[in-house]
Amino acid sequence: MPAVEVGRICVKNLGRLAGRKCVIVDVIDDNFVLVTGPKDVTGVKRKRSNIKHLVPTPEKVDISKGASDEEVKSALERAGKLEFMKEKVSPTPP
Repeated sequence: MPAVEVGRICVKNLGRLAGRKCVIVDVIDDNFVLVTGPKDVTGVKRKRSNIKHLVPTPEKVDISKGASDEEVKSALERAGKLEFMKEKVSPTPP
């Protein structure tokens, strides 16, 4: 299972958004990815995030690279993962 890939659902483990889930939308380089919640679902807005601040889950949604927040939300609805995304998780230290 590649941990850092487009569509992978992760949990933020550091910062003020710690414990919230997000979806990887794009891989920027070896250290950074573009993630989104989307904001109206989990509270995580689209932003660049260090991969060291993310804990990948086994869950994945089928989205294209650079997908918009609306496309991510509809993919989560199709996969039946909206309620899963809204649940907060206890962040684990790195």
